[in-house]
Amino acid sequence: MTRRSRMRDIVFKTIFQNEFRNESTEILVKEIMDREKEDSVKDDVVRYVRGIYENLPQIDEKISVCLENWHFERLSSVDRCVLRLGTYELLYEKDVPIEVTLDEAVELAKKYGTENSGRFVNGVLDRIAKSFAPEPKYHI
Repeated sequence: MTRRSRMRDIVFKTIFQNEFRNESTEILVKEIMDREKEDSVKDDVVRYVRGIYENLPQIDEKISVCLENWHFERLSSVDRCVLRLGTYELLYEKDVPIEVTLDEAVELAKKYGTENSGRFVNGVLDRIAKSFAPEPKYHI
């Protein structure tokens, strides 16, 4: 697993756990700092978690707009968290190519979700990328 893949896995697990605990961002960050021994991913994990929760209303809105024949409230926790992570990365992490975000999100969905999660996440994130990703992301 690459460093960035490991980082995304930690971010996913953090926001997934928070689905059931609903902690503040600062408490989540403190737990990450206490728990995560690998310094090389710690700063990125903290930045992603903070970024996801600071932009959560906008992220959830983009996901909702791009769901076809589905309602946001009906998403499984795994799919919702993978979509939040992927949407954050598509919209706010300028140096990550769209294809990398989609591939990594699909892998997380396959690893933690259902048999259909990978295809579902890929379809939704592809629509989000085409509709909302900033222009420079297409030239990385």
